[in-house]
Amino acid sequence: MTFIARATDAIGPILVVFFVAFLIALALTPLVRRIVLRYEVVDKPEARRVNTIPVPRGGGLAVCAAFLLAASTFLYLNQGARFVPIPLSLAPSEVAALLLGGAIAAALGAIDDLFDLRARMQLLGQIGLAVFAVALGISIDFIANPIGPGQIRFPPGPIAAGLTVFWIVGMINSINWIDGLDGLSTGVALIAAVTLGIISLTTQVGQPLIAVLCFALAGALLGFLRWNFNPASIFTGTSGVQFVGYTLAVLAILGTAKVAVALLVLGVPIIDTFWIIVRRLSEGRSPFSPDRTHIHHRLLDLGLSHRQTVLVIYGICMVLAVLSMLLSGVTQLYAFLGVFVAFGLILFLPTRGDFDRPDELEAEAYEPEVRAE
Repeated sequence: MTFIARATDAIGPILVVFFVAFLIALALTPLVRRIVLRYEVVDKPEARRVNTIPVPRGGGLAVCAAFLLAASTFLYLNQGARFVPIPLSLAPSEVAALLLGGAIAAALGAIDDLFDLRARMQLLGQIGLAVFAVALGISIDFIANPIGPGQIRFPPGPIAAGLTVFWIVGMINSINWIDGLDGLSTGVALIAAVTLGIISLTTQVGQPLIAVLCFALAGALLGFLRWNFNPASIFTGTSGVQFVGYTLAVLAILGTAKVAVALLVLGVPIIDTFWIIVRRLSEGRSPFSPDRTHIHHRLLDLGLSHRQTVLVIYGICMVLAVLSMLLSGVTQLYAFLGVFVAFGLILFLPTRGDFDRPDELEAEAYEPEVRAE
């Protein structure tokens, strides 16, 4: 009964924080757009992109600011559970890892948006960011056993730290590599944040504070999606994907036993990342070399329009989100493996055309369809 009362008490704060973050992101994004345009921080059309005109990037700064303002204000007002009867279940160092680490992630990404750093430099920054989180106490101490009851625990030390660094860096790059179409990474992250928030309210998890923070992130993403959905007036940029990837990774760790859930909910970008690395290595190329072989490029080449491709991937993520809430243990593993095999087939089977068809794809994405009379 105590948890039910806490979960009920969390509904009000969740709605308030969600809409506050939504409104802040909605209002800040046009301001960020004007600033980055002034400094010509834009994505210019090229062979592996689908935008036909220069589009400003760096919109993730608005998402970051909205989340940090909404989350930190709530945490400050709710000290000692005086404002809302939700106890602060996080250590101060964990709060710092989430909020300060998120700000650093966005700042590092903004540097890349401005100077277009090499992939190796970005990776070094991501590893440093993950090590910073581990130093502040963020650690994967256990995961749900995927093939049986109970948990798989990791003793404190190099194994847990290494797994945590791998998880954070992997999550950042998964969000980064799925960020190839208008609104794609934003919508996928939004679905993941809402799912993690809902699961945090279940009796099995019982973490209403984490739920509030997840919905703060969801509100910020939804406010930004208004400007980022096709046709986008601004892109998230590296600042956005690094902030979102890092924050989702940390929230999944702070949320008890939700790393496995996040693995399934974010199955699309995670599996896409794995197969892309396999494909590039099999062709003798660097795993960080850019190309047009992501799942969204394949779906475009299969004949789907820009919006249809985004909505199809949204749909897959929503199905995985529902499965993550309904399934457990080995059944979650089976669902993940099913998507894993399906994506492998899509990514490696031939399509009706080649990947270097940017002119056709860009026209399809941005120009109205003309039907013969």
